[in-house]
Amino acid sequence: MRVLRTPEDRFAGLPDFAYPPRYADVGGLRLAYVEAGPADGEPVLLLHGEPSWSFLYRRVMAVLADAGLRAIAADLAGFGRSDKPAETGDHSYARHVEWIRALAFDRLDLRRLTLVGQDWGGLIGLRLVAEHPDRFARVVAANTGLPTGDQPMPEVWLRFREVVRTAPRLQVSRLVQSGCQLALPAAVLAAYDAPFPDESFMAGPRAMPGLVPTSPGDPASEANRAAWRQLSAWDKPFLVAFSDRDPITGAMAPILKRAVPGAAGIEHPVIEGAGHFLQEDAGERLGALIAGFVRSRPPGT
Repeated sequence: MRVLRTPEDRFAGLPDFAYPPRYADVGGLRLAYVEAGPADGEPVLLLHGEPSWSFLYRRVMAVLADAGLRAIAADLAGFGRSDKPAETGDHSYARHVEWIRALAFDRLDLRRLTLVGQDWGGLIGLRLVAEHPDRFARVVAANTGLPTGDQPMPEVWLRFREVVRTAPRLQVSRLVQSGCQLALPAAVLAAYDAPFPDESFMAGPRAMPGLVPTSPGDPASEANRAAWRQLSAWDKPFLVAFSDRDPITGAMAPILKRAVPGAAGIEHPVIEGAGHFLQEDAGERLGALIAGFVRSRPPGT
């Protein structure tokens, strides 16, 4: 596998993101992550999706750290400061699940963990919850889902997949801005483009939409069905924290609330005025909701 690594100077001067990068070798790749908060605080694993990186969680991390939690935001392989497999064929759903599993459990040995997954962060994270339930204490699902290919994807998402597949030049900042309600400052837009000096670094963003199961026979469909079977018995606290302006994942919120036993009896917030990237539109609000959820649901409740 040919692997690219974004030069570190591309990440100079990131706004509100002074967390020093940390690295772990996983399956022949160097994955990056950042931390905030006390080392002995309850761990919260923040997983981003397509086509962002851990920078997306900068305001969420600050709130969690102030609440005494250990916030850990990882960069998926192919994104952020993590190594970038150079061919789209190097990326698969199973590989991304394994890369994050190895980082979280083999390298960081995280336990009593709260997962926060948005977009692909949920597609990967919910698989980990289902396959390693003993490692997790709680889940926060935020604008995400776990598709099996047995139901059609929204038309808006199919159009997005086609754009990513066919665009001669892909600009990540434009994709992120299109999923936000707020106009992002130039420095923030530049931060989303920073991991990708040129098109040769784009295999991750190019590949990910095509890895979402869209037919019953997709390579990841059966593993996701198995995950749903496990989640249908998950009785630990499960918070559904979706925004009100995300046409891509909005239909998943009621399904998760209904299907996961741990979601019962919980007041699930709707984050108003926020788009798909609710961390940009309402990062402090999301952080406060996560912190309150962790405090109000001690392990074992």
